[in-house]
Amino acid sequence: MGIHMELRLYDTLTKEKQPFRPLDPKNVRMYVCGPTVYDFAHIGNARPVIVFDVLFRLLRHLYGETHVKYVRNITDVDDKINDRAARDYPGLPLNDAIRKVTEETGKQFHADVDALRALRPSIEPRATEHIGEMREIIERLVKGGFAYVAEDHVLFSPQAMNAANKVLPRYGALSNRSLDEMIAGARVDVAPYKRDNTDFVLWKPSKPGEPSWPSPSGIKAEGRPGWHIECSAMAWKHLGEQFDIHGGGIDLVFPHHENEVAQSCCAFHQSRMANVWMHNGFLQVESEKMSKSLGNFITIRDLLADWPGEVLRLNMLKTHYRSPIDWTLKSVEESSKTLDDWYRVTADAPAGQPAASVIEPLLDDLNTPQTIAALHGLRNESGGSGGLAASLRLLGFLSESAAAWEGRKQQASGVDAGEVERLIAERTAARARKDFGESDRIRDQLAAMGVAIKDSKAGTTWEFSR
Repeated sequence: MGIHMELRLYDTLTKEKQPFRPLDPKNVRMYVCGPTVYDFAHIGNARPVIVFDVLFRLLRHLYGETHVKYVRNITDVDDKINDRAARDYPGLPLNDAIRKVTEETGKQFHADVDALRALRPSIEPRATEHIGEMREIIERLVKGGFAYVAEDHVLFSPQAMNAANKVLPRYGALSNRSLDEMIAGARVDVAPYKRDNTDFVLWKPSKPGEPSWPSPSGIKAEGRPGWHIECSAMAWKHLGEQFDIHGGGIDLVFPHHENEVAQSCCAFHQSRMANVWMHNGFLQVESEKMSKSLGNFITIRDLLADWPGEVLRLNMLKTHYRSPIDWTLKSVEESSKTLDDWYRVTADAPAGQPAASVIEPLLDDLNTPQTIAALHGLRNESGGSGGLAASLRLLGFLSESAAAWEGRKQQASGVDAGEVERLIAERTAARARKDFGESDRIRDQLAAMGVAIKDSKAGTTWEFSR
């Protein structure tokens, strides 16, 4: 590696940064909760995609591309999907309509995250393909006394987990809550068949017309899985009973990840599910919480209509992943200018090695703001050497040539380069005859087209100001 620091990551469970020690350096394993595919992904969904993509790239750099396995699931069984399917395809049987919705929105999600220059994960399991694993985990939990059957439901009992042997973690340790706090603050469904308020659903009966599968634990009625069991099953199938890193948004710590730990640890009698739990912070838009009611609900697709994906990617990485992020137009505009400059000076530079000054902050719990400062330092120092180009490529930038980048920006702005050159020639002629009123008028006309001009002894150059 040629770098003296080791990778340190902040673990939500222990609340501290710790050196990363993979269970098997030849097979580094990471699971991240992916999208529920019922609509276009919003800019908040892009945050874990970009953050864990940077971690995936860093792990591949440290351990070798063939030694890192990244699993990000697709949730394709969910009430929101059912509602959307019934609304969009009223003439189709619900299961067919659901398949249409999940295939369509799955394609949209992939197109969006490809544009953000996120590598595809090693495996993208779909929940509906892992019902067998879900049933097996549920059977193990019932047999171990951690879950029980009531009115065609299977429920998990946190009380039983906390009363069990000492190998298991305490339910509530990840989110740092006691059972009493959870009952007080939880949005738990109060149901007559539950033994305790904190018990959560592993399996439930399907309503008529909903997707359904043969149920576990001798239940005759067909049913469908609860949400939390899906990730436990997919992580187990593709990464094993224990693996290195589990990631997702901070909003998933409770109840989703807490329940995943409970299910997996109790089913396999392990003290840990993942060795490190990583969570990215919330995203706001122009200092307000994003919501449909406020009209500030922005999809990745909306933003990609105005900006290249790399601009959105850089803008996301300017904030440390654990901090809240405020997504503003001003910040995106600055990111755009930075990338224009990087492309101009480095896109066609020969490949070198990523600079140590760029990798070191990444090794400190993905300190991307510090990494970006190091990139600016390299740019100023060397005017953009191969080291800068290689560092940018490692982070998922410079995916095209400088000419392609400039051409795409022209297209996006609908500006004709020939027209710009003609206006600049007219302005040069006006200045030569000292007609400064006309020269200013043309400068303003170009500015209105989104073009900034710079005059120097060598002549006039231009670039897009956005």
